[in-house]
Amino acid sequence: MSRTVVELLYIAAGLVVAVAMTWAAAWAYPLGRETIWWCGGAAMVATVMMGVGPLRRARAIDRRRV
Repeated sequence: MSRTVVELLYIAAGLVVAVAMTWAAAWAYPLGRETIWWCGGAAMVATVMMGVGPLRRARAIDRRRV
């Protein structure tokens, strides 16, 4: 399995966890549902942004290996 695929799987797993935690928090506290979803959305954006650097490095390594 290439490093790029692994990094993409890490990003996808982070997004799945962020959605699950946001959904659970919004379900548990309905009065704050809108705010919770905004915070969860910010966490999802941060997850993707933090994954960009490692993803670029993984692509570079995979390209050199071919």
